[in-house]
Amino acid sequence: MTLASMTGFARASGVHGDLRWAWELKSVNSKGLDLRFRLPPGRDVLEPAIRASIAKAISRGNVTVNLTVQREGAAPQVRVNEEVLAAVIATSRELAKKIEAQPPTLDGILGIKGVMEIIETEEGEAAREAANAALLKSFETALKALVAARGKEGDVIGGVLAERISEIEKLTKSAETAPARSVEAIRARLAEQVKELLAASSALDPERLHQEAALLAAKADVREELDRLTAHVGAARALLKNGGSVGRKLDFLAQEFNREANTLCSKSNDVSMTAIGLELKTAVDQFREQVQNIE
Repeated sequence: MTLASMTGFARASGVHGDLRWAWELKSVNSKGLDLRFRLPPGRDVLEPAIRASIAKAISRGNVTVNLTVQREGAAPQVRVNEEVLAAVIATSRELAKKIEAQPPTLDGILGIKGVMEIIETEEGEAAREAANAALLKSFETALKALVAARGKEGDVIGGVLAERISEIEKLTKSAETAPARSVEAIRARLAEQVKELLAASSALDPERLHQEAALLAAKADVREELDRLTAHVGAARALLKNGGSVGRKLDFLAQEFNREANTLCSKSNDVSMTAIGLELKTAVDQFREQVQNIE
């Protein structure tokens, strides 16, 4: 399975009899699967089938489904609402008794909202079912195009994530082999610090100082952090290889990467190790930013 982005767009149009339509599907990032529909009156019955199809194809994303339908070749019917017309005329006559005014004109009365109604030609039951079937078939075409668009962008993001993982691995190895982590370097640095403290005050206990120095050296060891970073690199690569809906798992790994990078920086007692830790944090931030787009 390949990775899929949560962003994408697709469009599909079709014709059935005197109906002409267009589907537009838009998808953006979301914590879960959120669906929004903009269907014309009378086509709401399509929503359950559309929901089911999307749920099978997509697991995460905010998806907006828009359908526009036009009927061609069938002249609309114009009807006068007799009840509204009678009420308008009665009101006009009552007002004429109270104020001086010109009598209402025909175009003025017909221009009042509700007096005239435009009615589209109604479909028969069989025709409506056939049209709905054609609409759903066209929707499936749009949905496949949306899934393909999300997959195409997911491939691009996957390449970027692979680069960031390689960078994290490279920096982890740099920290692993950094001269500042050698036993000799740590011993020399601590010995120098102890020497400076003893020179500053003769009241200090050399034995106690050496014990404290050994304790500080143990606390400053980043062996566990480096091992966990290496393990996380392997887990991230496995997720990218397997593909599918792995966005949440990758986001969790991004948090773990960040935790180890922070600890590495906090334990650092050397400029070179601090520099590696800061570069690592930058690579992790870039990794996490891209992960937010993955399904």
